[in-house]
Amino acid sequence: MNAITAATDIRPVTRQRSLRLANKFLRRAAVYAVLIGFAGFFLLPLVVMVFASFKDMDTILHSSILALPTSPTLQPWREAWSSACIGTSCVGLRGYYLNTILMVIPAVVISALIGAVNGYALSKFTFRGSNWVYGLILFGTFAPYQVMLVPISKLLGLLGLSNGIGGLILLHTVYGLPMTTMFFRNYFMTVPQDLIKAARVDGAGFWTTFMLIILPMSIPMIVVTVIWQFTSVWNDFLFGVSFTSGANTPIMVALNNLVSSAGGERPYNIHMAGALLSALPTLVVYLLAGKYFVRGLMAGAVKG
Repeated sequence: MNAITAATDIRPVTRQRSLRLANKFLRRAAVYAVLIGFAGFFLLPLVVMVFASFKDMDTILHSSILALPTSPTLQPWREAWSSACIGTSCVGLRGYYLNTILMVIPAVVISALIGAVNGYALSKFTFRGSNWVYGLILFGTFAPYQVMLVPISKLLGLLGLSNGIGGLILLHTVYGLPMTTMFFRNYFMTVPQDLIKAARVDGAGFWTTFMLIILPMSIPMIVVTVIWQFTSVWNDFLFGVSFTSGANTPIMVALNNLVSSAGGERPYNIHMAGALLSALPTLVVYLLAGKYFVRGLMAGAVKG
């Protein structure tokens, strides 16, 4: 009799547990379905670009944009990379990759190093007006680029850096300093002040402490800064089209020239291949180091 009563008491508990597990599974499935739907929605243009870049124009004009390439070809990629002859002009992206690399590497390295020094000084050394200095530096993040085009043009002309990669390196270094300074300052605010005091007791000065203690500790924020600056400089179009021309233009300006040089029927397969070639470095960087970017941002989000 007791066994029958105990079994009767257990059944409602088991049923309730099964219902809770089923509801939990359904809620999780609904969340994943929504996330997959949004991911598919945002990835759809990229999928269309990839499919179109492997098709010839006849297939593009007589099939759905979502149709898989029935006869894949690399010819659009070859023409976009080497010399795509569209109408009366021939434009390729190959020669402009080197321009962009020569611009990106110095701009990223210099702005990251100066931003690290600024962040260290503004977070660990209190002086009169330090908050005002930091505020003025951050003001650079809100200054619209378009307002500065004429003064920048005159300045680059006076410095002899107009219509060249050197001028773009200077511009991207200066315009990157507000963000790099903010990143490093927020991160260094999480470093204990006692560590700096201990280094001073041992006789370490400003630069010794920075180079041997602070900088090796800031690898997560260095990764964040490098990724941020790399993508910003690589994807820049306004400065490139405003202050360079001809063979000195960066990749995004060359991509615009490739697209705008079409006459008559537009070769969308070449355009899509060129867009993918131009965006490939930033895509690779985010795919390989995206998780470190998030970790670095979280590491610097405690204080600031």
